[in-house]
Amino acid sequence: MVSDSHKNMWHITKREIYDNLNSLRFALTTVLLLALMVTNAVKHLREHPKRVQRYQDAVAESLNHLTDRADDSLYTLAQYGPGNFYKKPSPLHFCANGGESVLPDTIKVGDPPVFMTDAEGNRLLEGIWSLSYPDANLQNKNVGPNVSQVDWAFIIGYILSLIALWFTFDAFSGEREQGTLRLMLANSIPRHTVLIGKFFGALLSISISFALAVLVNLLLISTANTVHLTTEAWGRLGIIFSLALLYTSLFVALGLLVSARVQQSAVSLMILLLMWVTFVVFMPSTLASIASSFSPATSFDEFWKQRNPIQENLWEKYKEGLRSNELDHRKLRAKSEFYTENAERSERKQEEQLKYRSAQVYRARAITGISPATLLQHLIEAFAGTGFERHLQFVDNTQRYAHQLREFVVDTDRADPESLHILGVREGMSKKLVNPAAVPRFEDTLNLNKDFNTTATELLLLTLFVLVLLSGAYLAFVRVEV
Repeated sequence: MVSDSHKNMWHITKREIYDNLNSLRFALTTVLLLALMVTNAVKHLREHPKRVQRYQDAVAESLNHLTDRADDSLYTLAQYGPGNFYKKPSPLHFCANGGESVLPDTIKVGDPPVFMTDAEGNRLLEGIWSLSYPDANLQNKNVGPNVSQVDWAFIIGYILSLIALWFTFDAFSGEREQGTLRLMLANSIPRHTVLIGKFFGALLSISISFALAVLVNLLLISTANTVHLTTEAWGRLGIIFSLALLYTSLFVALGLLVSARVQQSAVSLMILLLMWVTFVVFMPSTLASIASSFSPATSFDEFWKQRNPIQENLWEKYKEGLRSNELDHRKLRAKSEFYTENAERSERKQEEQLKYRSAQVYRARAITGISPATLLQHLIEAFAGTGFERHLQFVDNTQRYAHQLREFVVDTDRADPESLHILGVREGMSKKLVNPAAVPRFEDTLNLNKDFNTTATELLLLTLFVLVLLSGAYLAFVRVEV
């Protein structure tokens, strides 16, 4: 019995695929997807080399600053820091733009603050470097596929979902009109077998057309000398392709659900088009507007004052030691502690501001996550190495490197027995030359495990949508009279 059920299911699937491959809509779908994917590849091949060149030039300049400071002295390196940090452009930018235009691609190393000068302008008290995160209006970033960007997120989110409805709007209603559905069910074929057969038939038909377009796209991109796809990048592409199939399954199930409940194909098509416009076009922007209304009314400065009502004056705390005329250990240590605490306070405020902005983004995502198109956008951005989660990984990489560099300075100074080991003060640090090659280098990397962890909820929610709609299609088809 199980064997017969599987045979019937496979027979229905093959029949669906055969009918679709010989239909006009399959030919038009293939042509449309090929045209979009070729456009996407050409656009990426034209723009990506420029992004890479800008990044390489900026990194080279930053490395020169780092080398010059290390050549000068350990104190100069400790005071002025490593130079700015730059986000590495993703080779999978063609999969999802990720709103990169509104997300900062640079984290600056602020110049040491000057606290005191003499009558001639000479710096008497000059602090040490700290990280500075450029602010961005992150909470207003586009949450759905961007129509202006012909990337994979747009092609899958808009075009592929519409194609899925086009292939399934008459799956049951069309056969009911022709009378073939009654004949099929008269042969004692279980209804769930028919449903699953039609589901896989439509999904595989669409997948063939989409896979062909993807292969042409990747062939154009991978054979170009200007784009280099690593093994990890190919793995991420496989994940994104799987996400496309999962998202397409959602709309295939939706098409089967409506087609099972509606008697006429024309009515089914109209209902599905209205639902597509609602869920894919209007819902992301509408939910984003609702989410923006939930943003806190207080600015970050007000939030910071409320959280830290008592702001201790560092100058009052250290002024006695700083004003000492004698250049003894007490004054040197007062300087070191003053500089260090000032830098720590500055970075702490910057980090709190980043968390404040991030909380707004996550609040908006919790609301817009009702839309499947928005879920897909976030998932593709995460695995393509673009978007908000990529920005947070870049910040995390920067913070980790800053800690590593500061540890290097401490360890290098500690290795010199002639040093007073008072960091941030020229007279208290090692006078030995620093080997520039020994200084740690910043590397902006991606973490696939972290990407899975951050997208687990959205991936589960998208899968749940598919299961709910497929279950609904089954219940609708079981109860319908043919």
